[in-house]
Amino acid sequence: MGHIQTLDDLISFLFRRRLLIIAITVLGVALSVLIAKSRPKTYQAAAVIQVLSPVVTEEAVPGAAPTTGSAEMLQIIEQQLTTREALISMMERHGLFADLPGLSLDQKVGLLRNSVSFQQVASAAPQQFGAAPRVSALIINAQLGDGEQAARVANDFAQSILDMGASGQSSRAETNFRFFQEDEARLRQAIEALEDQIATYRNANAAALPGIESARQDELVSVESDLRALDQSLVALTSEQALIAALPNPRATDDRRLAEIEAAITQFQAQRAALADRQATIAAAMSQTPVVERTLRGFERDLQQLQDQYTVVSRRLAEAETDLRIASQQQDERFSLLERAITPEFALGGGAKKLAAAGAVASLALAVAIAFLLDLLRPVVRTEAQLIRELDLRPVISIPELPIGAARNTAPADDPQNYPRLAVYASFLVLVLVVVAVSVT
Repeated sequence: MGHIQTLDDLISFLFRRRLLIIAITVLGVALSVLIAKSRPKTYQAAAVIQVLSPVVTEEAVPGAAPTTGSAEMLQIIEQQLTTREALISMMERHGLFADLPGLSLDQKVGLLRNSVSFQQVASAAPQQFGAAPRVSALIINAQLGDGEQAARVANDFAQSILDMGASGQSSRAETNFRFFQEDEARLRQAIEALEDQIATYRNANAAALPGIESARQDELVSVESDLRALDQSLVALTSEQALIAALPNPRATDDRRLAEIEAAITQFQAQRAALADRQATIAAAMSQTPVVERTLRGFERDLQQLQDQYTVVSRRLAEAETDLRIASQQQDERFSLLERAITPEFALGGGAKKLAAAGAVASLALAVAIAFLLDLLRPVVRTEAQLIRELDLRPVISIPELPIGAARNTAPADDPQNYPRLAVYASFLVLVLVVVAVSVT
C-alpha cells in the first residue's frame, strides 16, 4: 500500500483525510437515497386458487377414464392466458401501461408477461406410481406500479382460470364422447359392409368353399362310377345294335328292338354328357378351393381387426360417457377461489434498500480511494517509523507540526491521541448508513 504499511499509518491516513472522506461519503449517500427514492414503486398482489379433489374417484366408478392431472391442466391454461392476444385484451380491460406512451405494444406485452407469475403448490397426498402429478393450490402473483391495478390483474387471471377450468372439463369430456361415438358408428358401418362383401363372395363361390372337400370328392367318385356304368351300357347296346343290324332278314321284332336300342343309346349319351359336365364342374371347383380359402381368410382377418377396434372404441365410448356425466354434475376435479387479491398497502422495498446500501458502501470506498490517490500524488515522510523504513536513518529529534493559530494542545495527525476522534468520525459514518437504511424502508 505504499506509505501505508502499518495500522498506525492507516489510522493517521484516515484522520488526515477525514473531511474529504466524510464529504464524499455523505454526498454519495445522499445521491443513493435520491436515486432509490426516485425509482418507481412496485406493488404485489396475490390471488390463491384451491384445487379440489374429485368427489367421484376413478376407483369408485367402473369404466371411468383416467382424468388429466391438475398440473398439466393448469399448465395448459397458463399458456393460453399468457398468449399475446390474451395479454393485449388484459391491458385493454384494465388500462395497463397507459402512462408509458413511448413503449411499443410488444414491449408492453413483455412487461405484463414478466409482471405475472404462477406458482403451483404440490399436493401432499400420496400418488400412485405412474399417476399424473397433482397440485393443491395455485398462487397468482401480479407486480405493477399501481397497487389497485395489481389486485385487479391478479383477480382477473384467477377468474379466467376458474372459467377455463370449468368449461375445459365439460368441453373435453363432450369432445371425447362425440369422437368415440362417431368412431363407433364408422366401425359398425365398416363391419357391416365387410360382412356383406363376404356373404356375396361366398354365394358366388359356393361350389369352391373350403370345408366340403370330402363331400365333393365323394360326389366326384359317384359321378365317375355313373359314367363307367353308362359307358358299359352304351357298349352293350352298341354291340346288340350291330348284331341285329347284321341279320339278313330282320323281323318286325328286330326292327322294334333297334328302335328301342337307338332311343336308349340317345338317352344314355345325354346322361353321360350331363355327368361329364358335372365332373368338369366339380374338378374346377376343387382347383379353385385354395384361392377361395385364401381370400376368405383375408376377409376374416380384416373382420377380426375391425371387431377388435370396435371393442376398444365401445369401451372408450362408455368411459367417455361416464366422464361426460361426471363433468355435467361437477363431480370431477375442479378449481375454487380460496383467496382474492386485495390492494397492497405498501410497495415492495427490497430493491430500494439494496440500492441505497450499495450506493453508501460504494461512496465510502470511492472516498477512501480518492484520499489514497491524493496521498500517492504527494508522498511525505510523516513519522519516525516511516523515515527509518524508507531511508534507513534514525532521527535524532522529532518536532511535531504546529500550524499557526492552532491550540497548544492540538495533537499531530499521527499522534495516538487522535484515535478517539477517528472513532467518533467512524461512528458518524455508521450513523449515516443507518439513517440511509431507515429512510428507504
